[in-house]
Amino acid sequence: MIKEGKWSPDTCVGRALKSGKFKRSEMVCTKTLYNYIDLGLMSVKNSDLPLKLQYNTKSKRTRKNKRKLGNSIELRPKSVDLRKEFGHWEIDTVIGKKSKGEEVLLTIVERQTRNAIIRRISSKSADAVSNEFKKIQSFFGDRFSKVFKTITSDNGSVFSELHELESISSTKVYFTHPYSSFERGTNERHNGLIRRFIPKRKSINDYADEDISFIEEWMNSLPRKILGTNTPEELFEDELDAINAS
Repeated sequence: MIKEGKWSPDTCVGRALKSGKFKRSEMVCTKTLYNYIDLGLMSVKNSDLPLKLQYNTKSKRTRKNKRKLGNSIELRPKSVDLRKEFGHWEIDTVIGKKSKGEEVLLTIVERQTRNAIIRRISSKSADAVSNEFKKIQSFFGDRFSKVFKTITSDNGSVFSELHELESISSTKVYFTHPYSSFERGTNERHNGLIRRFIPKRKSINDYADEDISFIEEWMNSLPRKILGTNTPEELFEDELDAINAS
């Protein structure tokens, strides 16, 4: 799965244990597995491994909010930070080439389950985002406000119409401080996963809808250590089942 599924060694170890296929005594630990790869004792090479996270050592600072599109993240309930409740999302866009006529990806990630929604939109514009959310709202129907309790966005003009959701649903929208992408850290990390398949400056137009769907499915079916080696898709479906049953 490291080569074919782009899983990390740690993900493979965790999922194998969770599945019950192997006992702990029958397996090496993640560190030993990495050592085997470094020593060339496996068919997997370091070049096959997913990109490692690079942590920014710069101090996190927030700048004064110069543009007010709606409620500041300072007003968002503190409980959202705890990730103990389903329905709180972060939103962003992923661009390819910076040229006229380029499509972009709208990415929306649920904070608790880490389930991601990826949609191709016609441009990096407020109208394109608004039109896509109308489709999403139509898809979830009466469940929309239970699935999307809050959405957190940056202050870019592309999200300037997002606050209008509050007038047609119970969804609350919050905006981060300028230049503070860490306030949408979950979405930022998932955009990094997309970059494994769509490098920077590579046109989104070059990818078929099937390619985008594959990336979304891969992300949501990737077991996560932080989720107890469950997948985002598994946890998300459980939450939808609970909403449908209520």
